[in-house]
Parts: sequence; C-alpha cells; structure tokens
Amino acid sequence: MIFNELQQFRQTLYASLGNARDALFDLMDAVLVSACIVSFVRLSQSPVFRRQWSSTYEALRDSRLPRSKVLKLLVQQIPTQQQPLLAGDASRWNRPAARRLKDRTLSL
Repeated sequence: MIFNELQQFRQTLYASLGNARDALFDLMDAVLVSACIVSFVRLSQSPVFRRQWSSTYEALRDSRLPRSKVLKLLVQQIPTQQQPLLAGDASRWNRPAARRLKDRTLSL
C-alpha cells in the first residue's frame, strides 16, 4: 500500500513538471539519495542520475517548477487523521550535555 502511494505521488509529481522533466526528476532522486551534496558535478555522478553532467545545469535552466501544484501535492501527503507534530532543531550550537530541550535554549 505504501509503495503504491509513493509510486502514485512520484507519477503525479513527474506529470506536473514541465520542460526537462526527465533530467529534473533524476536530479531530485540524486539529491534524495546523496549523503553529502558538494556540487552539481557530484550529483551528476550519482548512480541514479542517468545523464551527462551538463544535464544538471540544463534541467535547472530549462524547467519552471509549478510551485503551487507541487505545494498542493505535498500538502496532500500530510495525514489528516491526527494533528501533525513538526519539530526541528536549527540551532548552530551543539549542546551534547543537554538532557532536555529546555537545556538547549539560548538565554540572553
């Protein structure tokens, strides 16, 4: 069931992309599976990117991402049965000794 949903999501996303959709889709896959993104050339060396390295630049130059369509597609993926909890730590300070979130805050 989850695989079918993922496949449907990818097909809908692919259909909403315009020019250079094949290269752009391969580029998105390369971004998703790459542990560390250093450059476009490194992305083009990913096994899932099946084109020449110059296609990375061409895909970004020739495509216009339909932001509203993609945003609607992404919002549809959020489960509505429960209220989602979105949390993240974007602080630049490491606090390995912090036991609680309150200990990680910056007091001024």
